[in-house]
Amino acid sequence: MAAHKKSARRRGAVICFQDESGFSLLPVVRSTWAPRGQTPVLTHRFSWKRMSMAGVLAYQPDRSQATFVFQTRHGAYNTESLIEFLTDLREHLGGQPATLIWDGLPAHRSAAMTAWLATQPRWLRVEPPPGYAHDLNPMEMMWGNVKAIELANLCPDTIDEAQAAAVTGLERVGSSYELCFAFLDHTGPSL
Repeated sequence: MAAHKKSARRRGAVICFQDESGFSLLPVVRSTWAPRGQTPVLTHRFSWKRMSMAGVLAYQPDRSQATFVFQTRHGAYNTESLIEFLTDLREHLGGQPATLIWDGLPAHRSAAMTAWLATQPRWLRVEPPPGYAHDLNPMEMMWGNVKAIELANLCPDTIDEAQAAAVTGLERVGSSYELCFAFLDHTGPSL
């Protein structure tokens, strides 16, 4: 990762960690408290309706600022929807150069994505993380935080209720520079 940091510093680029995650009407079961003798019971609709989230934690190389950009959508992300997300990211960053670190999801490696990335060299460079190193991506910590707080033991009736809870959690994380940097510091990579 050191070469990526040096390259980003030379270009004045933001270092962006990107990932996708999902949630559904099935509750994310977490430990909880209950009165003695009263076992908590989660009653939920058995439905496979899914929402997906894409997010980027973007850090200035000098650690002066952290930005969190996210998007939710029905169904799964594919190449087209990820290109839309990256286009929105560029707009959000004001066209500032970025080094994007993302995993080997098939949509990240598709021919259409490769062709699109080839048209974006002025602002975007893509670098893979080391193999089998999901624990080095601060986005994994961010997803875990939202699922452990806002989505924990949530039994919504509709997917829109689950989406509202997820968006509340994503906005909470995005409004806290301390939390964004804590995720980065916990995963280990330094800027």
